[in-house]
Amino acid sequence: MSEVREMKRVEDSETEQSHLLFPRSLNANGRLFGGQLLEWIDEIAGLVAKRHAQCNVVTVAIDNMHFKAGAVQGDTIYQRGHLTYVGRSSMEVRIDSYAEKIDGTRKLINQAYFVMVGTDENQKPVEVPGLIVEGVTQQIEWEAGKRRQELRKQREREGF
Repeated sequence: MSEVREMKRVEDSETEQSHLLFPRSLNANGRLFGGQLLEWIDEIAGLVAKRHAQCNVVTVAIDNMHFKAGAVQGDTIYQRGHLTYVGRSSMEVRIDSYAEKIDGTRKLINQAYFVMVGTDENQKPVEVPGLIVEGVTQQIEWEAGKRRQELRKQREREGF
């Protein structure tokens, strides 16, 4: 008799974090360094995946990193990450990053998709819980994540 795979909801691992922009995170033009944002996105993607998998995780792919706008000193960078698709050991995490002004208004500055893999103590992939998809929005994200996963596999077969 096979073991039933544990299932979790998207909300179970959803993560939010904020960073106040200081000069050390800015480039010569006074805007947020893209590399700094990438570090923060990788961190939140790891937190989302670790909460879902309840094991160590590693980043295996950055599927998309789309810069839509900049941020300046004094802005607060607000980030929200959630799972969109889960395979056997891999998890796709969507991270939306916003620049929040002092009056509380937010502008989307980046949207990224990271692929994380759950690992054991020997850094070998392990099966992670499945994802319960609820509602139309989550279903659309699941289908899009599934297509992105198929494209990643195709690119790998082609040597990319």
